[in-house]
Amino acid sequence: MRDWSGKRYWLVGASEGLGRALAEILSRSGVEVILSARSEEKLREVAAGLPGRSQVVPIDVADRASVEAAAQAAGKIDGVVYLAGLATLLKAQDWDPDKVEQMFDVNLTGAARVIGQVIGPMVAANAGHIVMIGSLSAYRGLPGAIGYSASKAGLMSLAESIHGDLRHTDIRVQLSNPGYIQTRMQDENPHPKPFIMTPEKAAQHVFDQMNTDVFHKAFPWGFGLLFRVSRFLPTGLYEKIFFQR
Repeated sequence: MRDWSGKRYWLVGASEGLGRALAEILSRSGVEVILSARSEEKLREVAAGLPGRSQVVPIDVADRASVEAAAQAAGKIDGVVYLAGLATLLKAQDWDPDKVEQMFDVNLTGAARVIGQVIGPMVAANAGHIVMIGSLSAYRGLPGAIGYSASKAGLMSLAESIHGDLRHTDIRVQLSNPGYIQTRMQDENPHPKPFIMTPEKAAQHVFDQMNTDVFHKAFPWGFGLLFRVSRFLPTGLYEKIFFQR
């Protein structure tokens, strides 16, 4: 277990779900958390329930000026966790340009905007911690997931590239790919959701990884292994398993 006392972590996407649950775990561990999301009201509700110090910094990750201002307000940090995510179930036949672009803007480009604001100081100091929250849907394209699956695949590739560049430094880079989590993103999902986790359980998985030097984690374990192995399956077999919707 690492010593978290006195550390400052910026959580982007902390107003509900996994972000809120991780903020609670980090706060109990002695971390001062900087809470960011679009809704200042929700962030203040989260902050009011935390046992430790916190700071509320509203952000719109789809707006570079907003991200720059939020990074300035957050100040010096020891780490950043990018949790912001947007999921809308769409088939290619129902392509909605606005919704598809929104998912890329939040899930992938938003992450690039945030990390772009913090990575320079980390490199200069040769210290820091970058955690990105992806999805099991990132490993291969899934039907009915236009926008979401591809944007999460891009996020995974981004994390792998940053990790590759910084692996011989004192900056830790980590990627967590969770399965289904009980959040409002699942409210409109009519499909079965095997091994669905509470936000608290998922947050514990992420925190456990943050206490290690392990770059990549897919969870829950068995379900995650299925998706990881899918990358090596022949196309025909992959389609038989995953294209059942």
